[in-house]
Amino acid sequence: MTAEPIAYADGETSLTGHLYRPAGNPRAAVLVFPTIMNPTPAVEAKARALAEAGYLALVADFYGKRPGDLDAARQFALEIRHTPLAYRQRLRAALRALVAQAPDLPICVIGFCMGGQAALELARDGAPVAAVVSFHGLLDTQLPAEPGTVTARILVCHGDADPMVPRGQVLKFWEEMDRAGADWHFHSYAGVRHGFTNPAPTENPATGYDASADRQSWAAMLSLFDEILA
Repeated sequence: MTAEPIAYADGETSLTGHLYRPAGNPRAAVLVFPTIMNPTPAVEAKARALAEAGYLALVADFYGKRPGDLDAARQFALEIRHTPLAYRQRLRAALRALVAQAPDLPICVIGFCMGGQAALELARDGAPVAAVVSFHGLLDTQLPAEPGTVTARILVCHGDADPMVPRGQVLKFWEEMDRAGADWHFHSYAGVRHGFTNPAPTENPATGYDASADRQSWAAMLSLFDEILA
């Protein structure tokens, strides 16, 4: 399955998403936010899996460029996340790019690591999407959700041994979602670290692949989509 490049922009920053089409008519469209490394083979494989399951999937572009290593990625991420409203503007640009490809389809948003945080930021911002799913995503935010703003169904799939997201951050997220009146599910996998969906070795010592958590979290996402789209 070959990805179709989709050009879009955030202000003067040119971006390129990668669109994966299902064989038949899509059930829904899914915006896929990648990790801090921007699109990687692991994230692209997830987008292909979505297309094989009948979804139109667009992998977003965070930076308009690919970092050469983790240090470069951290610098690129700092540049776009430094100002929370500018960060959300970048995320909204990706959402608009997908809606332009699928104006009549329900929209869902998923993300991995930093991409999980990005997906949750759209939910906090009140984006008109059906569901948001975070896989080993960061849960902190500089702009907590206001009561009544979150309309998407939320699923968070989290490794309980993730050193980048300690339990204090988890509890703070739960409390934020409750205050906002959000409809949320939180799945926590014992002994599982950050990046549990990525089988490839990484530079980040906080990460670790877990095949069971990968399977279970993906199945939970598909089940949520089935429930919503039914």
